[in-house]
Amino acid sequence: MHPIWKILGVSLIMYSLIAGMLVPLKPGISSVHPTSVHTGEYVQMLVEGYNSHYKEAESSMRAWLKIDSLHSFEPKLIQVRDDRHLTLSFQMPSYMPSDKKVHECALIIDNEVDGTSVLPSAVFITQKGKVPNRDGQPWKQDAIQNLHQKEGITFPFRNLLQETIRNTYYHVSLWFALLFLLVAANVHGIQYLRTSDLKHDIKSAAYTQVALLFGILGLVTGMMWAQHTWGAAWSNDPKQVGTAIALLIYAAYFVLRGSFDDEERRARISAPYSIFAFVAFLLLIYMYPRMVDSLHPGNGGNPAFGGEDLDNTMRMIFYPAIIGWILFGFWMANIAGRIGILRDSLLDMSDE
Repeated sequence: MHPIWKILGVSLIMYSLIAGMLVPLKPGISSVHPTSVHTGEYVQMLVEGYNSHYKEAESSMRAWLKIDSLHSFEPKLIQVRDDRHLTLSFQMPSYMPSDKKVHECALIIDNEVDGTSVLPSAVFITQKGKVPNRDGQPWKQDAIQNLHQKEGITFPFRNLLQETIRNTYYHVSLWFALLFLLVAANVHGIQYLRTSDLKHDIKSAAYTQVALLFGILGLVTGMMWAQHTWGAAWSNDPKQVGTAIALLIYAAYFVLRGSFDDEERRARISAPYSIFAFVAFLLLIYMYPRMVDSLHPGNGGNPAFGGEDLDNTMRMIFYPAIIGWILFGFWMANIAGRIGILRDSLLDMSDE
């Protein structure tokens, strides 16, 4: 492997580690209380911000409860308590713009310092009593306009993920690298079956070894994410179970290799097993979770990351992180393969 690729791989990983940890999150809304109200009520809503500067931006503070794309209304009074806390006083409408019993509203807060923050599904408004005849009674709404943009480089804020959104650069990147390593391992395994050259078997094992390490790291970082977003590090989610089984299948690959002293026999059995393990990996990791209910993004009908999760700022770090981990993984496998070939050469010399 040419030194330039080694330097590039390490540089990209260091860049993703430093930038991924130091770039701040965009200001957002952590929580709202109460979350359930009724029409006609006067409500004082307590809002907790994240990375916000409410005190500094007090003069330009605005807020809305947005019902849908056409309807929204403003609070009667906005009281800034400190940089992270607001009190919004709302006079809830006497009736809602549709006949639905419960209306789900997003909270929007805007100021010239933090820009615009949105908390989807922040408040649920229950319509009390019989809906009046609204003929000739247009529903009053306050238009959402002239919103501010946050200046500077920031990562998107998601109420569910918060700071753990940074794990995208490590958890997801490791799995991308693992997939490339397993493909390389199978290419060398097939090359061995074609040529009977033991060097290909040794390289296949080296790529699989590094891939298994990346898989364990990917599982651990995924469990850390699950602890924050799902409430438990391990919840027997199909994605977690499939991953654990796939890694055990690859762990068995090395148990299988260790049970043979004869190099030729070990290689002849390891190569087909590696192909089987790769097919099982694809079925367990990518196909099975999509066929059942799963909490994991992109599986079981659960939406994958979208534009708000992975915006252009994150892509500036996410894609270099993937490339960096792939190059670093290939470098590690290259070293492991060379060590394996050297060890076999020394054993052959000692036998002579």
